[in-house]
This record gives sequence, structure tokens and C-alpha cells, in this order.
Amino acid sequence: MDVDVIVIGAGPAGENVAGRVVRGGLTCAVVEDHLAGGECSYYACIPSKALLRPMELADEVSRVPGLPATEPVDVAAVLARRDEAVSNLDDSGQVEWITKLPAEFVRGRGTVVEPKVVEVTGPDGEVTRLTARHAVVVATGSVPVVPPVPGLAEARPWGSREATTVKQVPRRLVVIGGGVVACEMAQALHFLGAGEVTMLVRDDRLLGRVEPFAGELLAESLRSAGIDVRFGASAERVERTAEQVVVHLAGGGTIEADEILVATGRHPALDGLGVDSADVDDSMRVKGSDWLYAVGDVNGRSLLTHMGKYQARVCGDVIVARAKGEPDDGPALRATAPVPQVVFTDPQICSVGRTEEAARADGFDIRVVEYDLGDVSGAYLLGDGYKGRAKAIVDERRKVLLGVTFAGPGVAELLHAATIAVTAEVPLEVLWHAVPAFPTVSEVWLRLLEEYGL
Repeated sequence: MDVDVIVIGAGPAGENVAGRVVRGGLTCAVVEDHLAGGECSYYACIPSKALLRPMELADEVSRVPGLPATEPVDVAAVLARRDEAVSNLDDSGQVEWITKLPAEFVRGRGTVVEPKVVEVTGPDGEVTRLTARHAVVVATGSVPVVPPVPGLAEARPWGSREATTVKQVPRRLVVIGGGVVACEMAQALHFLGAGEVTMLVRDDRLLGRVEPFAGELLAESLRSAGIDVRFGASAERVERTAEQVVVHLAGGGTIEADEILVATGRHPALDGLGVDSADVDDSMRVKGSDWLYAVGDVNGRSLLTHMGKYQARVCGDVIVARAKGEPDDGPALRATAPVPQVVFTDPQICSVGRTEEAARADGFDIRVVEYDLGDVSGAYLLGDGYKGRAKAIVDERRKVLLGVTFAGPGVAELLHAATIAVTAEVPLEVLWHAVPAFPTVSEVWLRLLEEYGL
């Protein structure tokens, strides 16, 4: 089969590439060996948020006097809604969307065997040979890392897939890691009935890539809920018996649990693809190639679905421009946007752009402005004991924001305003005229600018 573009991987990034090149008038084939829709749709973003939302609502209700105490969580109902959200792991709807673009959908494992040629081994072993006239795009995502701890792999640990598709919530759970997946799933599964949850965090804080205050607020919340967060702790050896998992700790001591969740990071899913590198330039073309592209987790730039989709839109438009001999170097054809991210714990943590540490490391002359979210009238009205903080990093030379971080209940809805301000490099004197409505939590923007001195 000959087409203009071959996309290997039908997750959100791959689907968006296909949509853009078809919109641009090119033909496309999409190859997928598991589920069209990808990790996000079935095992990550969607199911994890379906599990976390009831916890968020229960916590919100608990902060407002006068409302009835929440009933015990109906775990079966939560899991049933999770199953509905992931279409019961049925990708027929996603396949239909791809074919209606229209694009060819090919089920099987794709391997690049020579420039612009991909061989797909189907479920029945049959091999289909695809040839691209213009480009091959790798969008295969990432896979979990399992640390080389003796006995860990043999203990059949959970990864993010097992955690988000859980059918029976374990009573005792050990979580190895302190990143996003570890924090979100420790909190969600604890809410759903895992009464004994222990987090082994090798570092001295949670969420090491965000501002330290955010991780501190989250650690306080986890511990107040009864989750045992241990910093500077790691597993030395793991064994699974017929009844339980036993984790032997470095430095002595053991933890007994029903399951163990490993959430220590992910690496690009390149094995067996016939591709040595997914190191890309800002047009998402693999360096040293004139036909191979990589988008999403697989290129390692930003392991977030929305950033993969953003890269895919850029990539698709670049491929169309190059195929038609049109200019391919405009700013819209380069993926250079600041990265927004939300951690859907309670408190929520969201950020965009640089942290203070990163801004200083990059040589900026900065000023840091912080404000307690609990002192904003809109936050007080959301419930007693509302606790959170906002932090902005200002480039003192240009008087624009380099980065913003919020931590607190429901703060995810504040993020897009920050993303616009950081991406568009809105001068503070202009941002001052963006008046936040009263009484909302977004009034923190006014307070931050006042703290700065405007």
C-alpha cells in the first residue's frame, strides 16, 4: 500500500497527525498494535481522572458547613463509571473516527525496515508492507520503567495500567515513586478503600519538577488522609508469596502489602520499531533525517497528552507544507510552547513555564512573587480550611511572566489564564488591566500583581 504519510501509533498524538495531514490534502495510514486512542484514553489520563473526581467532590463537600456528611463511597459505581469512560477498553469508536477522516487503519506491530517503508505484522502473523511518499511519523508513546530491584519484576508489580484498570481495590498497597502517577493513584486508591498505603519516595520531596511548596502541600494532605509518605526510602528487595508482597527496605525493616505499584518514570517506546533515535528538532523531524518524524512521549520532550497533541498539529502541518513545497519555517510550524501541567490530586497542583530554579539556571534576572490562596475571598467562600498558594516568576528585564504555579483545591481552572500570560509574554502593565471577577479564586492574579508593586 502506498500513501503520503504513515503514522505508527494511534494514540492522541498519532491521531492528531493523521487528522492534520488529511486536512491538508494528503493520504495517510495509521498503524496500531493495541488500542486506537492510546494510553491516555484507556490507561492514564481518562481513567485516573474518573477515579479521582469522586474524591475531589467528597473533599469539597467536607469543607462546606451545612452540607450533609458524605456517605461511604460506592466503589462499584466509581469503577463502573471508570469503565464507561474508557469505553470498556473497546476502541471501535476510535477506529471509526480514523477511517472517517478518511485514513487507512492497519492493526498490527509496525517496524520501519527501510526509509519510508513500514512492515506491519498483524494479529494473525500476516505482514502488510506500507510505503510513504513523504513521511513516516512515530507516535508510539512510552512505557513504564521498572527499577532493577532484586525480586521486583518477579513480584508482578502494578504499573499505571493495572492501577487505573483495577477491579478489586487492595487493602494494603505499597507505592514506589513520588511523581504524578504515584501521588494521584496513591490518593485515589486510598479513597476507594486501600486503607494502608505506603509511599516510598527516594528523594526528599514529592513532584521533584514543580516548585517545592507544591510538593510540601501535597505531602501534608496525603499524610493527613492517613497515607504513610516516607522520604529517602527505597526498596532493597521484593518478594511475593501466595498471600502478599513483602518489601525489604534499604536500611532495614519490611512492609507487607497486597499489591505493589511501581511509578518511577517512563521511557520512549522504541523497542522493535527499527528506529534508533527519536531526538527531534522543533518541527518534530528526527535529526539527521528528511522523512522521519516523532511526536508525543516517544520523543521525550514532554510526557503529557496535550503537549503530544500540540506537537502532532505542528508536525502534520509541517509535513503538508514540505510535501507541497510551501514555506516550512514559520512560527506556527515550530513546537516551542511553554508546558502547562495539572496534577489532579487534592490539592490540585498546576504550573506553566519555568520554576524559580529553572529560571535562575537559565540565567534570567528574576523576581519571585507569592500569595496565600486562602487569603483570597473567593477561596474562603469555597469552604473552611481552604489551603493553597500561588507563585509567579517575573523576568525583571522584560517585565513578563516566565512561569506560574498554583497549588490548592480546584486550581486547575486557573491554569489557562497563566498559560496565555506566559506564552504571549503579556507585559505586567497590560496584565494589570485584566480584571478578575469578585469573588473568585482568580482574584489571586490581582493580589500577585499587588505584591509585585503594581
